[in-house]
Amino acid sequence: MAFRRRTKSYPLFSQEFVIHNHADIGFCLVLCVLIGLMFEVTAKTAFLFILPQYNVSVPTADGEAVHYHYGPKDLVTVLFYIFITVILHAVVQEYILDKISKRLHLSKVKHSKFNESGQLVVFHLSSVIWCFYVVVTEGYLTNPRSLWEDYPHVYLPFQVKFFYLCQLAYWLHALPELYFQKVRKEEIPRQLQYICLYLVHIAGAYLLNLSRLGLVLLLLQYSTEFLFHTARLCYFADENNEKLFNAWAAVFGVTRLFILTLAVLAIGFGLARMENQAFDPEKGNFNTLLCRLCVLLLVCAAQAWLMWRFIHSQLRHWREYWSEQNAKRKVPTAPRLAARLIKRESGYHENGVVKAENGTSPRTKKLKSP
Repeated sequence: MAFRRRTKSYPLFSQEFVIHNHADIGFCLVLCVLIGLMFEVTAKTAFLFILPQYNVSVPTADGEAVHYHYGPKDLVTVLFYIFITVILHAVVQEYILDKISKRLHLSKVKHSKFNESGQLVVFHLSSVIWCFYVVVTEGYLTNPRSLWEDYPHVYLPFQVKFFYLCQLAYWLHALPELYFQKVRKEEIPRQLQYICLYLVHIAGAYLLNLSRLGLVLLLLQYSTEFLFHTARLCYFADENNEKLFNAWAAVFGVTRLFILTLAVLAIGFGLARMENQAFDPEKGNFNTLLCRLCVLLLVCAAQAWLMWRFIHSQLRHWREYWSEQNAKRKVPTAPRLAARLIKRESGYHENGVVKAENGTSPRTKKLKSP
């Protein structure tokens, strides 16, 4: 007698079907694009999805180098890498985070935060390594004046443009993941805030040709966020481990100061001294007083908002800590026992002997002999 394995089946286009199969759908679409590379008819279209477009040969001291600029076709490439990111997100969730969370036995609230921090630790670590490599190889750290010199930076190296496309793909993929991961309604506004914040800053640096400055600022921001989410994971593993939070609190304030200083130096002073200050979108030049003020205002407002949230959370944490300490210091007083009225009999006990009220011991009755 043959036995059939019973499996769950979800109706097509239902919520359960979409949640459990979105990674498989992304994998199928990616596979179709990769198969298109095998045929000459579809190879050009497939390359449009995979490789950055708008390549230009730029003369250099050593000869010619291939650089890139942006255009509408970048949206197709970003769409392809959104599906790649969805697949990687599902792999990290299933093979790493789910196995760790089962051993920790977390509550629903902590489980959701654990998954969020676990995904962001992997993303921030890979982004910090990649961004640091790009910044060092392109010489942006050794020569800070290159952040604003020769503006507009219309032509980008391959690794710079590919980095920005992947960053946009990740933060755009985070929007539908709020639905796929069944994020609680209370957490959605907070996550939407920082997703939109990253998208505005990354897209602004990419479209306004401030890619060099954007790389350095992202390196500072991602390093701080990596430390925070690592401290969060350590806290979920052991609630008594809060040393990394103290280190993150110190680094957070220093990072805000560095970001503000670098933005004012590059935009407020560097670009303001450039000769070419004409508004020319066709040539990618946005170096005008109004544009500089808007960019500086956006950066300063974002850093002030992050600092305000940081101070507010620290004050709340300190209030909770001191309230717990005060509760521990209070010694509970023992409740007084209510005096109970004892009804005395005609005699009372003294040293194991029954005494009469006048202090004499009662006489024992003699038994009559039969």
